[in-house]
Amino acid sequence: MGNPAGGAAVNARHHVAVLMGGWANERPVSLMSGEGVAKALEARGHRVTRIDMDRQVAARIAEAAPDVVFNALHGVPGEDGTVQGMLDLMGVPYTHSGLATSVIAIDKELTKHALVPHGIPMPGGRIVESESIYEKDPLARPYVLKPVNEGSSVGVAIVTDESNYGNPIRKDVKGPWQEFERLLAEPYIRGRELTAAVLDDGTGPRALTVTELVPKSGFYDFDAKYTDGMTDHICPAQVPERIFKLCKAYAVQAHVLLGCNGCSRTDFRWDDEQGEDGLFVLETNTQPGMTALSLVPEQARHCGISYEDLVEALVEEALARAKKHG
Repeated sequence: MGNPAGGAAVNARHHVAVLMGGWANERPVSLMSGEGVAKALEARGHRVTRIDMDRQVAARIAEAAPDVVFNALHGVPGEDGTVQGMLDLMGVPYTHSGLATSVIAIDKELTKHALVPHGIPMPGGRIVESESIYEKDPLARPYVLKPVNEGSSVGVAIVTDESNYGNPIRKDVKGPWQEFERLLAEPYIRGRELTAAVLDDGTGPRALTVTELVPKSGFYDFDAKYTDGMTDHICPAQVPERIFKLCKAYAVQAHVLLGCNGCSRTDFRWDDEQGEDGLFVLETNTQPGMTALSLVPEQARHCGISYEDLVEALVEEALARAKKHG
């Protein structure tokens, strides 16, 4: 069987534990990702054990004794280094990025420290205590508030002069940030939402393509990402060739600088009135979704890589990496 993802032919059959669910805000998405992965692996003849993340997860993985864990968790604790450290201690190979990378990439402030000195453009901003936003704006409006350690646009709000949050923001107005103690305040970048996936199946990281995301209302928040019909995916993005190439180059550079494994996805905002100077990296996601609406499988399909081949390539990369490092 050939592997359009670019690696060697896949012949071995493995016992794969698909780790999904958990208790983060992204639990429903993780369950969809995990089920999709499990069915794809079963269709290829692999033995699959589905594990819904709970506090006894280490014992359940030890009991299952898989060859490899497919980490289909999103958010904390599956994306922040916690699960990665546990699996490292257990000596169980796993897909996607390792402990150090996960700790850095999920923290938007640490990500900036890792990427900006190497010439990757990211928005400015500052970390603020959530209570302080009720006293005065942390930045000139319009600006964006987002949790420091969350993905999938969880808890993100755009604060403008016209927003109904008040000026200053009122405590009695419900905002998506309210369950978080620390927030990142960034200048709002007008323009277009772009994203580029990077796949490394053992042959070196390469960007697949660039997608433009066009929400039908509001902005590309959690609901827009995971509700069918709320966002148009333009793949490949209809942007100038230079912007297209820059997105792919920055995505690969971020993947390498952060030390990502398997696959990652880097998100951008592009102010098309500013040309190249208007392109900014927002974040790099080390555990991209694997649902029917997810961007990495969509970009892989555009490049001729089926969902099953993508999933299998990630499993093979994890096993090869574990073998290489003993």
